[in-house]
Amino acid sequence: MDDLTLPTVITAFINTTNAADSTGFVALFAADATLNDWGNEYHGQDGIAKWNQTDNIGKDSHFELVDFQQDSATDWTVQLAVTGNGFNGTSPFKFSVTADQLVRVAILPD
Repeated sequence: MDDLTLPTVITAFINTTNAADSTGFVALFAADATLNDWGNEYHGQDGIAKWNQTDNIGKDSHFELVDFQQDSATDWTVQLAVTGNGFNGTSPFKFSVTADQLVRVAILPD
């Protein structure tokens, strides 16, 4: 992880999930953001809010940061250990950010 610091919006993605703050979680995403969870696409804040309830905070998910790298000025790959009442394990999350919002999140099979 060297001296890199994760963008605040990615840290907030982790923290709002761990705090079960659904309103704060969805607010992190741009209005036209997309979330891809192992090939299933969710569009906009409404779609992401539904995913959040069925697959994230609604499943009592908890994220622990394992590692991260910066791929470009706006793109990051973050390894998260996930526990809860849904998926449990470590997965790479690819984030595209702009300013203080998430534009795209892709959760990939490890």
